[in-house]
Amino acid sequence: MNSRSLILGAALGAAMLSGAAFADDNTVTIGMILPMTGPSASTGKQEKAAAELYIQQHGDTVAGKKIALIIKDDTGAADVTKRLAEELIGNDHASVLMGFGLTPLALAAAPVATEAKVPEIVTAAGTAMITEKSPYIARTSFTLPQASAPMADWALKNGIKKVVTIVTDYGPGVDAEKWFGDMFEKGGGTVVEKIRVPLKNPDFAPFLQRVKDDTPDAVFVFVPSGQGAVFMKEFVERGLDKSGVKLIGTGDVTDDDLLADMGDAALGAVTTHHYSAAHDSPENEAFVAAFEKANNGMRPNFMAVGAYDGMALVYKALEKTKGDASGDALIAAMKGMSWMSPRGPVSIDPETRDIVQNIYVRKVEKVDGALYNVEFATIPNVKDPFKAAKY
Repeated sequence: MNSRSLILGAALGAAMLSGAAFADDNTVTIGMILPMTGPSASTGKQEKAAAELYIQQHGDTVAGKKIALIIKDDTGAADVTKRLAEELIGNDHASVLMGFGLTPLALAAAPVATEAKVPEIVTAAGTAMITEKSPYIARTSFTLPQASAPMADWALKNGIKKVVTIVTDYGPGVDAEKWFGDMFEKGGGTVVEKIRVPLKNPDFAPFLQRVKDDTPDAVFVFVPSGQGAVFMKEFVERGLDKSGVKLIGTGDVTDDDLLADMGDAALGAVTTHHYSAAHDSPENEAFVAAFEKANNGMRPNFMAVGAYDGMALVYKALEKTKGDASGDALIAAMKGMSWMSPRGPVSIDPETRDIVQNIYVRKVEKVDGALYNVEFATIPNVKDPFKAAKY
Protein backbone atom coordinates (compact mmCIF):
# COMPACT_ATOMS: atom_id res chain seq x y z
CA MET A 1 0.00 0.00 0.00
CA ASN A 2 1.45 3.40 -0.95
CA SER A 3 1.61 6.41 1.37
CA ARG A 4 -1.35 8.07 -0.37
CA SER A 5 -3.54 5.03 0.36
CA LEU A 6 -2.36 4.95 3.97
CA ILE A 7 -3.24 8.62 4.44
CA LEU A 8 -6.68 8.14 2.86
CA GLY A 9 -7.32 5.06 4.96
CA ALA A 10 -6.27 6.85 8.13
CA ALA A 11 -8.42 9.91 7.40
CA LEU A 12 -11.50 7.90 6.58
CA GLY A 13 -10.85 5.50 9.42
CA ALA A 14 -10.74 8.39 11.84
CA ALA A 15 -13.95 9.76 10.40
CA MET A 16 -15.75 6.45 10.77
CA LEU A 17 -14.34 5.75 14.24
CA SER A 18 -15.56 9.12 15.40
CA GLY A 19 -18.95 8.43 13.83
CA ALA A 20 -20.49 7.58 17.16
CA ALA A 21 -19.29 10.90 18.52
CA PHE A 22 -21.02 12.98 15.89
CA ALA A 23 -23.89 10.70 14.88
CA ASP A 24 -25.92 12.22 17.74
CA ASP A 25 -24.81 15.69 16.80
CA ASN A 26 -27.63 18.00 15.83
CA THR A 27 -26.00 19.03 12.55
CA VAL A 28 -26.11 17.29 9.17
CA THR A 29 -23.35 18.68 6.98
CA ILE A 30 -23.73 18.57 3.19
CA GLY A 31 -20.44 19.02 1.36
CA MET A 32 -20.98 20.39 -2.16
CA ILE A 33 -18.02 19.98 -4.50
CA LEU A 34 -18.55 22.20 -7.54
CA PRO A 35 -16.65 23.94 -10.35
CA MET A 36 -16.70 27.49 -9.03
CA THR A 37 -13.90 28.65 -11.35
CA GLY A 38 -12.78 27.75 -14.86
CA PRO A 39 -14.79 26.82 -17.99
CA SER A 40 -17.55 25.04 -16.04
CA ALA A 41 -18.02 27.83 -13.49
CA SER A 42 -21.59 28.45 -14.67
CA THR A 43 -22.45 24.98 -13.32
CA GLY A 44 -21.08 25.83 -9.89
CA LYS A 45 -22.81 29.21 -9.86
CA GLN A 46 -26.18 27.68 -10.76
CA GLU A 47 -25.95 24.75 -8.35
CA LYS A 48 -24.77 26.85 -5.40
CA ALA A 49 -27.63 29.30 -5.95
CA ALA A 50 -30.21 26.51 -6.16
CA ALA A 51 -28.99 24.66 -3.05
CA GLU A 52 -29.03 27.88 -1.05
CA LEU A 53 -32.51 28.72 -2.35
CA TYR A 54 -33.83 25.33 -1.24
CA ILE A 55 -32.55 25.91 2.29
CA GLN A 56 -33.96 29.45 2.29
CA GLN A 57 -37.39 28.16 1.25
CA HIS A 58 -37.55 25.01 3.40
CA GLY A 59 -35.60 26.09 6.44
CA ASP A 60 -32.26 24.90 7.77
CA THR A 61 -33.75 22.31 10.10
CA VAL A 62 -35.22 18.97 9.07
CA ALA A 63 -36.28 16.07 11.29
CA GLY A 64 -34.73 17.86 14.25
CA LYS A 65 -31.34 18.23 12.55
CA LYS A 66 -29.64 21.48 11.58
CA ILE A 67 -28.48 21.57 7.94
CA ALA A 68 -25.02 22.99 7.24
CA LEU A 69 -23.94 23.52 3.62
CA ILE A 70 -20.21 23.69 2.81
CA ILE A 71 -19.21 24.52 -0.79
CA LYS A 72 -15.77 23.68 -2.19
CA ASP A 73 -14.27 24.52 -5.58
CA ASP A 74 -13.14 21.38 -7.44
CA THR A 75 -11.10 23.52 -9.93
CA GLY A 76 -12.07 20.97 -12.58
CA ALA A 77 -9.48 18.48 -11.29
CA ALA A 78 -10.18 14.89 -10.24
CA ASP A 79 -7.35 14.76 -7.69
CA VAL A 80 -8.61 17.96 -6.05
CA THR A 81 -12.16 16.56 -5.95
CA LYS A 82 -10.99 13.37 -4.24
CA ARG A 83 -8.97 15.33 -1.68
CA LEU A 84 -11.92 17.63 -0.96
CA ALA A 85 -14.22 14.63 -0.49
CA GLU A 86 -11.77 13.12 2.00
CA GLU A 87 -11.46 16.41 3.89
CA LEU A 88 -15.20 17.05 3.97
CA ILE A 89 -15.79 13.63 5.51
CA GLY A 90 -12.69 13.42 7.70
CA ASN A 91 -12.52 17.02 8.93
CA ASP A 92 -15.99 18.48 8.48
CA HIS A 93 -17.89 15.25 9.28
CA ALA A 94 -20.03 15.60 6.14
CA SER A 95 -22.99 13.22 6.12
CA VAL A 96 -23.59 13.79 2.40
CA LEU A 97 -21.41 14.69 -0.58
CA MET A 98 -23.13 16.52 -3.44
CA GLY A 99 -22.42 18.20 -6.78
CA PHE A 100 -19.81 16.91 -9.26
CA GLY A 101 -19.92 19.06 -12.38
CA LEU A 102 -18.06 16.61 -14.60
CA THR A 103 -18.02 12.82 -14.82
CA PRO A 104 -14.32 12.33 -13.95
CA LEU A 105 -14.91 14.27 -10.74
CA ALA A 106 -17.94 12.20 -9.72
CA LEU A 107 -15.88 9.06 -10.35
CA ALA A 108 -12.96 10.40 -8.30
CA ALA A 109 -15.20 10.74 -5.23
CA ALA A 110 -16.87 7.32 -5.61
CA PRO A 111 -14.29 5.22 -3.72
CA VAL A 112 -14.25 7.81 -0.94
CA ALA A 113 -18.04 7.60 -0.59
CA THR A 114 -17.89 3.80 -0.58
CA GLU A 115 -15.12 3.59 2.02
CA ALA A 116 -16.78 6.09 4.36
CA LYS A 117 -20.34 4.89 3.66
CA VAL A 118 -21.44 8.45 2.87
CA PRO A 119 -24.06 9.14 0.16
CA GLU A 120 -22.74 10.89 -2.97
CA ILE A 121 -25.57 12.79 -4.67
CA VAL A 122 -24.66 13.52 -8.29
CA THR A 123 -26.52 16.69 -9.26
CA ALA A 124 -24.72 17.45 -12.53
CA ALA A 125 -22.57 14.76 -14.20
CA GLY A 126 -24.45 12.69 -16.78
CA THR A 127 -22.46 9.60 -17.82
CA ALA A 128 -24.74 6.60 -17.39
CA MET A 129 -22.39 4.28 -15.50
CA ILE A 130 -21.59 6.66 -12.63
CA THR A 131 -24.12 5.15 -10.22
CA GLU A 132 -22.56 1.71 -10.74
CA LYS A 133 -19.27 2.87 -9.23
CA SER A 134 -20.55 2.97 -5.64
CA PRO A 135 -23.63 1.64 -3.83
CA TYR A 136 -23.77 5.04 -2.09
CA ILE A 137 -24.28 7.10 -5.26
CA ALA A 138 -27.71 8.48 -6.21
CA ARG A 139 -28.35 10.95 -9.03
CA THR A 140 -30.78 13.87 -9.41
CA SER A 141 -29.44 15.29 -12.69
CA PHE A 142 -29.95 13.11 -15.77
CA THR A 143 -28.07 10.66 -17.99
CA LEU A 144 -27.03 11.29 -21.57
CA PRO A 145 -28.73 8.11 -22.83
CA GLN A 146 -31.96 9.43 -21.24
CA ALA A 147 -31.71 12.64 -23.26
CA SER A 148 -30.13 11.32 -26.48
CA ALA A 149 -32.26 8.31 -27.40
CA PRO A 150 -35.53 10.34 -27.60
CA MET A 151 -33.86 12.80 -29.98
CA ALA A 152 -33.09 9.98 -32.43
CA ASP A 153 -36.75 9.01 -32.44
CA TRP A 154 -37.89 12.61 -32.99
CA ALA A 155 -35.40 13.15 -35.85
CA LEU A 156 -36.52 10.02 -37.69
CA LYS A 157 -40.16 11.04 -37.41
CA ASN A 158 -39.42 14.52 -38.74
CA GLY A 159 -37.73 13.83 -42.05
CA ILE A 160 -34.11 13.80 -40.87
CA LYS A 161 -32.29 10.98 -42.64
CA LYS A 162 -28.62 11.99 -42.63
CA VAL A 163 -26.79 13.33 -39.56
CA VAL A 164 -23.29 14.28 -38.44
CA THR A 165 -22.68 13.98 -34.69
CA ILE A 166 -20.37 16.33 -32.76
CA VAL A 167 -19.73 15.49 -29.12
CA THR A 168 -17.22 16.48 -26.47
CA ASP A 169 -14.68 13.68 -26.08
CA TYR A 170 -15.36 12.34 -22.57
CA GLY A 171 -17.89 10.03 -20.90
CA PRO A 172 -21.14 11.96 -21.47
CA GLY A 173 -20.20 12.77 -25.07
CA VAL A 174 -19.44 9.13 -25.80
CA ASP A 175 -22.81 8.18 -24.26
CA ALA A 176 -24.62 10.80 -26.36
CA GLU A 177 -22.89 9.72 -29.57
CA LYS A 178 -23.63 6.04 -28.97
CA TRP A 179 -27.25 6.29 -27.86
CA PHE A 180 -28.29 8.82 -30.48
CA GLY A 181 -26.31 7.09 -33.24
CA ASP A 182 -27.41 3.54 -32.43
CA MET A 183 -31.10 4.48 -32.17
CA PHE A 184 -30.95 6.67 -35.30
CA GLU A 185 -29.32 3.97 -37.42
CA LYS A 186 -31.59 1.26 -36.02
CA GLY A 187 -34.53 3.35 -37.24
CA GLY A 188 -33.11 3.66 -40.76
CA GLY A 189 -31.10 6.88 -40.51
CA THR A 190 -27.46 7.37 -41.51
CA VAL A 191 -24.73 8.89 -39.36
CA VAL A 192 -22.38 10.32 -41.99
CA GLU A 193 -19.56 11.18 -39.60
CA LYS A 194 -18.89 10.97 -35.85
CA ILE A 195 -16.75 13.85 -34.58
CA ARG A 196 -15.28 14.17 -31.09
CA VAL A 197 -13.97 17.51 -29.78
CA PRO A 198 -11.49 17.92 -26.87
CA LEU A 199 -13.04 18.75 -23.50
CA LYS A 200 -10.49 21.43 -22.66
CA ASN A 201 -10.12 24.54 -24.83
CA PRO A 202 -12.48 23.31 -27.56
CA ASP A 203 -12.26 24.84 -31.02
CA PHE A 204 -15.35 23.77 -32.92
CA ALA A 205 -14.53 25.69 -36.12
CA PRO A 206 -12.60 23.01 -38.05
CA PHE A 207 -15.13 20.35 -37.07
CA LEU A 208 -18.04 22.53 -38.16
CA GLN A 209 -16.36 23.01 -41.52
CA ARG A 210 -16.42 19.23 -41.90
CA VAL A 211 -20.14 19.29 -41.09
CA LYS A 212 -20.67 21.86 -43.83
CA ASP A 213 -18.72 19.71 -46.30
CA ASP A 214 -20.75 16.60 -45.37
CA THR A 215 -24.06 18.39 -46.16
CA PRO A 216 -26.19 16.41 -43.68
CA ASP A 217 -29.84 17.10 -42.91
CA ALA A 218 -28.85 17.90 -39.33
CA VAL A 219 -25.96 18.06 -36.89
CA PHE A 220 -26.52 16.37 -33.53
CA VAL A 221 -24.47 18.00 -30.79
CA PHE A 222 -23.54 17.41 -27.17
CA VAL A 223 -21.32 19.86 -25.29
CA PRO A 224 -21.11 20.22 -21.50
CA SER A 225 -23.01 22.96 -19.73
CA GLY A 226 -21.23 26.26 -20.29
CA GLN A 227 -19.84 25.53 -23.78
CA GLY A 228 -23.03 26.01 -25.78
CA ALA A 229 -22.39 29.71 -26.45
CA VAL A 230 -18.95 28.98 -27.94
CA PHE A 231 -20.43 26.27 -30.16
CA MET A 232 -23.26 28.52 -31.34
CA LYS A 233 -20.88 31.40 -32.14
CA GLU A 234 -18.72 29.17 -34.33
CA PHE A 235 -21.83 27.54 -35.87
CA VAL A 236 -22.82 31.01 -37.10
CA GLU A 237 -19.30 31.97 -38.18
CA ARG A 238 -19.19 28.91 -40.45
CA GLY A 239 -22.53 29.93 -41.96
CA LEU A 240 -24.29 26.78 -40.82
CA ASP A 241 -27.23 28.74 -39.43
CA LYS A 242 -28.09 29.71 -43.03
CA SER A 243 -27.03 26.47 -44.72
CA GLY A 244 -30.22 24.50 -44.15
CA VAL A 245 -28.48 22.12 -41.72
CA LYS A 246 -30.76 21.68 -38.72
CA LEU A 247 -29.29 21.90 -35.22
CA ILE A 248 -30.47 19.12 -32.91
CA GLY A 249 -29.04 17.71 -29.71
CA THR A 250 -29.39 17.36 -25.99
CA GLY A 251 -30.41 20.42 -24.01
CA ASP A 252 -26.88 21.18 -22.81
CA VAL A 253 -26.16 23.12 -26.03
CA THR A 254 -29.07 25.54 -25.47
CA ASP A 255 -28.39 25.90 -21.74
CA ASP A 256 -30.85 28.39 -20.19
CA ASP A 257 -28.02 30.15 -18.39
CA LEU A 258 -26.38 31.10 -21.72
CA LEU A 259 -29.27 31.13 -24.18
CA ALA A 260 -29.89 34.87 -24.01
CA ASP A 261 -26.32 35.51 -25.19
CA MET A 262 -26.56 33.16 -28.20
CA GLY A 263 -28.72 35.48 -30.26
CA ASP A 264 -31.14 34.61 -33.03
CA ALA A 265 -28.79 31.93 -34.41
CA ALA A 266 -30.20 29.62 -31.73
CA LEU A 267 -33.78 30.05 -32.99
CA GLY A 268 -35.23 26.79 -34.24
CA ALA A 269 -32.72 24.51 -32.49
CA VAL A 270 -34.54 21.37 -31.33
CA THR A 271 -33.31 19.52 -28.27
CA THR A 272 -34.44 16.80 -25.89
CA HIS A 273 -33.89 17.39 -22.20
CA HIS A 274 -35.41 17.14 -18.74
CA TYR A 275 -35.72 20.80 -17.82
CA SER A 276 -36.43 24.20 -19.32
CA ALA A 277 -36.96 27.46 -17.45
CA ALA A 278 -40.06 27.75 -19.66
CA HIS A 279 -41.55 24.47 -18.35
CA ASP A 280 -45.24 25.13 -17.82
CA SER A 281 -46.18 24.15 -14.27
CA PRO A 282 -47.03 26.02 -11.06
CA GLU A 283 -44.02 24.44 -9.33
CA ASN A 284 -41.64 25.69 -12.00
CA GLU A 285 -43.22 29.12 -12.19
CA ALA A 286 -42.64 29.53 -8.45
CA PHE A 287 -39.10 28.12 -8.68
CA VAL A 288 -38.03 30.42 -11.52
CA ALA A 289 -39.51 33.49 -9.84
CA ALA A 290 -37.81 32.74 -6.51
CA PHE A 291 -34.50 31.85 -8.16
CA GLU A 292 -34.40 35.02 -10.25
CA LYS A 293 -35.37 37.16 -7.26
CA ALA A 294 -32.61 35.66 -5.13
CA ASN A 295 -29.96 35.92 -7.85
CA ASN A 296 -30.31 39.34 -9.49
CA GLY A 297 -32.44 38.04 -12.35
CA MET A 298 -30.27 35.03 -13.26
CA ARG A 299 -32.36 32.41 -15.04
CA PRO A 300 -32.12 28.87 -13.60
CA ASN A 301 -30.88 26.10 -15.87
CA PHE A 302 -30.90 22.30 -15.73
CA MET A 303 -27.91 22.32 -13.39
CA ALA A 304 -29.84 24.46 -10.93
CA VAL A 305 -32.79 22.07 -10.87
CA GLY A 306 -30.39 19.13 -10.35
CA ALA A 307 -29.02 20.76 -7.19
CA TYR A 308 -32.45 21.91 -6.01
CA ASP A 309 -33.71 18.34 -6.27
CA GLY A 310 -30.52 17.02 -4.69
CA MET A 311 -31.37 19.06 -1.62
CA ALA A 312 -34.99 17.88 -1.79
CA LEU A 313 -33.79 14.27 -1.86
CA VAL A 314 -31.65 14.75 1.26
CA TYR A 315 -34.44 16.54 3.14
CA LYS A 316 -37.01 13.88 2.22
CA ALA A 317 -34.62 11.07 3.15
CA LEU A 318 -33.94 12.66 6.55
CA GLU A 319 -37.67 13.00 7.15
CA LYS A 320 -38.10 9.31 6.30
CA THR A 321 -35.26 8.22 8.61
CA LYS A 322 -36.49 10.56 11.35
CA GLY A 323 -33.13 12.31 11.39
CA ASP A 324 -30.87 9.25 11.13
CA ALA A 325 -28.04 10.60 8.94
CA SER A 326 -25.99 7.40 8.75
CA GLY A 327 -25.08 6.58 5.17
CA ASP A 328 -26.85 3.22 5.00
CA ALA A 329 -30.08 4.69 6.39
CA LEU A 330 -30.04 7.68 4.03
CA ILE A 331 -29.27 5.76 0.85
CA ALA A 332 -31.94 3.17 1.70
CA ALA A 333 -34.47 5.95 2.23
CA MET A 334 -33.58 7.55 -1.10
CA LYS A 335 -34.33 4.41 -3.12
CA GLY A 336 -37.81 4.70 -4.61
CA MET A 337 -38.31 8.26 -3.34
CA SER A 338 -40.68 10.32 -5.53
CA TRP A 339 -41.74 13.97 -5.55
CA MET A 340 -42.94 16.81 -7.76
CA SER A 341 -39.95 18.80 -9.02
CA PRO A 342 -39.93 22.09 -10.95
CA ARG A 343 -39.14 19.86 -13.96
CA GLY A 344 -42.18 17.61 -13.39
CA PRO A 345 -42.66 14.29 -11.56
CA VAL A 346 -39.42 12.54 -10.59
CA SER A 347 -38.38 9.44 -8.66
CA ILE A 348 -35.22 7.55 -7.74
CA ASP A 349 -35.09 4.09 -9.32
CA PRO A 350 -34.68 1.73 -6.33
CA GLU A 351 -32.47 -0.66 -8.32
CA THR A 352 -30.13 1.78 -10.08
CA ARG A 353 -30.39 4.87 -7.83
CA ASP A 354 -30.77 6.95 -11.01
CA ILE A 355 -33.47 9.51 -11.57
CA VAL A 356 -36.62 8.64 -13.51
CA GLN A 357 -38.15 11.71 -15.16
CA ASN A 358 -39.95 13.18 -18.14
CA ILE A 359 -37.88 14.06 -21.19
CA TYR A 360 -39.22 16.98 -23.21
CA VAL A 361 -38.77 17.87 -26.88
CA ARG A 362 -38.13 21.62 -27.06
CA LYS A 363 -37.52 24.28 -29.69
CA VAL A 364 -35.75 27.60 -29.17
CA GLU A 365 -38.32 30.35 -29.66
CA LYS A 366 -38.78 33.96 -28.63
CA VAL A 367 -41.18 34.49 -25.75
CA ASP A 368 -41.84 38.15 -24.93
CA GLY A 369 -38.66 39.04 -26.78
CA ALA A 370 -36.42 36.56 -24.92
CA LEU A 371 -35.07 33.19 -26.09
CA TYR A 372 -36.45 30.10 -24.36
CA ASN A 373 -36.49 26.34 -24.86
CA VAL A 374 -40.23 25.91 -25.46
CA GLU A 375 -41.43 22.37 -24.81
CA PHE A 376 -43.84 20.87 -27.35
CA ALA A 377 -43.79 17.12 -26.61
CA THR A 378 -43.28 14.92 -23.54
CA ILE A 379 -41.85 11.41 -23.16
CA PRO A 380 -43.02 10.48 -19.65
CA ASN A 381 -41.16 8.62 -16.89
CA VAL A 382 -37.95 7.86 -18.80
CA LYS A 383 -35.50 5.54 -17.08
CA ASP A 384 -31.84 5.54 -18.03
CA PRO A 385 -31.87 3.19 -21.07
CA PHE A 386 -28.27 2.08 -20.43
CA LYS A 387 -29.33 0.43 -17.19
CA ALA A 388 -32.88 -0.43 -18.23
CA ALA A 389 -31.39 -3.05 -20.56
CA LYS A 390 -29.38 -4.54 -17.69
CA TYR A 391 -31.88 -4.69 -14.81
